[in-house]
Amino acid sequence: MNLNDISYQIRGSVFEVYNILGPGLLENIYAQALLIELNNRGLKVENQVPIEVLYKGVNLGIQYRLDFLINDQVILELKSVDTLLPVHYKQLITYLKIAKKPLGFLINFNTDSIKDNIIRVANDIHHPDLQ
Repeated sequence: MNLNDISYQIRGSVFEVYNILGPGLLENIYAQALLIELNNRGLKVENQVPIEVLYKGVNLGIQYRLDFLINDQVILELKSVDTLLPVHYKQLITYLKIAKKPLGFLINFNTDSIKDNIIRVANDIHHPDLQ
């Protein structure tokens, strides 16, 4: 399955969860529902995936956890907040770089318009700092 196919399935899953549950719930509720929906669509889904942080080749001994990793390629960062802030975008961009993944989605379920709150972020994995 290529990235466009995966993206299509992710977006469909998000819409399905949002249409059934609506806005205003806690993030962990959306996460559990989305896990079910993504699995039902045949995607390989890992949640709360630890990623190690390296600095100049040295493991800092600190791990971040990705909300979801889909088909070993796409990171999903879920929110249920009034407004997405610049720090939310920066967090996803940093996760993409650290994990060396090509694509991520920032998704805010606490909204009146889910289609405007599914933000697709691409990572330039060929950047020299990531080699």
